[in-house]
Amino acid sequence: MTDTFSLGDTRVRIDGEGPDVVLVHGVGCDLHMWDDLFPGLADRYRVIRYDTLGHGETSLPSPDITLKDYADQLDAVRSGLGLSRFALVGFSMGVPISQLFAIGNSADLAGLVLMSGVYDRAPDQVKAIQDRIVLARSEGTSALMEAALERWLSPEFRAARPDAEARIRQRFADNPPENFLTAYKIFAEADPWVVGKIGAITCPTLTTTGEDDPGSRPSMSRAMADEIPNARYAGMPGLRHMPMVERPDVVRDLLLGFLDGLPRDGVVWSRTGLPQAHLLCRSARR
Repeated sequence: MTDTFSLGDTRVRIDGEGPDVVLVHGVGCDLHMWDDLFPGLADRYRVIRYDTLGHGETSLPSPDITLKDYADQLDAVRSGLGLSRFALVGFSMGVPISQLFAIGNSADLAGLVLMSGVYDRAPDQVKAIQDRIVLARSEGTSALMEAALERWLSPEFRAARPDAEARIRQRFADNPPENFLTAYKIFAEADPWVVGKIGAITCPTLTTTGEDDPGSRPSMSRAMADEIPNARYAGMPGLRHMPMVERPDVVRDLLLGFLDGLPRDGVVWSRTGLPQAHLLCRSARR
């Protein structure tokens, strides 16, 4: 089963049947960032993806939003779909969004995956992002693309798969510049929302990143795992920032290995009946 619909102002896609898993993408992406993981994930789970604020087909409500607004959007998706307990997977900016949600809602999570996330960055690492924002405001967001691709994908993959690189470039170009810059600034300033607070997350947690990722470094994922009581770290050798694009098989196996190991009793993996509002807001079905 596949459904694509609007839940309020948020575009949502659901694939498959089974326990609920929610995926949260990163800056400059949309829900299609996860496409290469399918159908494998949806063979065993009901996978819920959505466009975060200002990305894809979800509008930006205000240029003055904060990380909390992104976490509140996730909460609205949870409430709108009637999810009682679910597994949550955040990638890149989806990591602080998922962390902030989990800090206050661990009891609602069967499990948490934090993939390619930054944590407790040094001042020079924050400044590097701020410098990119200044560059993008003066020369356009396309000025960031080449350096970004170097951080995201290995040279070997880029040479072998120009089609995959072209899709990333197109998604990036389709994102309105002001929306991207708003989200990127929030990403740059995310640490104070979560650093020193993720110890409140009590659900089973997996932290992971590409071991060659120059920005979302393995040391950061290890630090998260050290701070979260019920967490473990698993690195992805030879990969950079976008492992789900370069090696979807590795990411799929890692996710399924974690998800399949979570408790599956009726309390942990359950959802309430979908509210009537969900049925009324469906805009497309395929």
